[in-house]
Amino acid sequence: MADAEIQYVSDENGEPTAVLCPSHSGAKSKSERETAYLLKSETMKRRLLEAKERQEGLSIEVAIEKLEF
Repeated sequence: MADAEIQYVSDENGEPTAVLCPSHSGAKSKSERETAYLLKSETMKRRLLEAKERQEGLSIEVAIEKLEF
């Protein structure tokens, strides 16, 4: 991707706050392909939708603690 295609967004002080990269029509990102694959399974579709609706979760610290053996 050429630098000319990338747009940088700055605040009033000239500090960069965001980078905009154009999407290329017809090109799907890896995450879009993975999501499409997962949605083919009714079980995974249900799990993804449940996770999306979930309003609470674990902090990263608690998750790491639960994963430690």
